[in-house]
Amino acid sequence: MKDFLPGVQRMPMVALALAITAALHQGAHAMTPASHPTSPDNPTQGNPMSTHPYIGMWVTADGRIRQELLPNGRYDEARGTRKSAYQGRYEVRGTHIDYWDDTGFTADGTFVSLDELHHGGMIFHREKP
Repeated sequence: MKDFLPGVQRMPMVALALAITAALHQGAHAMTPASHPTSPDNPTQGNPMSTHPYIGMWVTADGRIRQELLPNGRYDEARGTRKSAYQGRYEVRGTHIDYWDDTGFTADGTFVSLDELHHGGMIFHREKP
C-alpha cells in the first residue's frame, strides 16, 4: 500500500472510523434538545423564532389539520377534534422547516410563500385573523 502521508503513523481503520463518527456526531448534535435555545427547558434563552415571519396558525383547506408555530420555537398541531395531537420543536432555515415531535418523530416542509406551507404531502395556508 502506498503511503499518501509519509511520516504520519497509520491509524487502524476501526479507530479511524470511530474518530470520524464521533466528530460528525458531535458536530451534528452538539446542541441537545435541553440545551437548544428554543427548548421549553430554556424559554428565556435567545429565541431565534420569536420574530420569524412564519409564526402563527397554519391550516389545511378542509380545516382538519391546524398547526400553530409558536414564537418560542415550539409547535402544536391539532387533527380533527383531537387538540394537541402532535407537539414538539421546529427550526426554520430560509424557506425550509424541520420538526422534532416530542415522541421522537421528525418531519420537514417548505414554505412556498409567506402564506403557503407544504408539509407531509399536505398544503397549509396561513390563517388570517
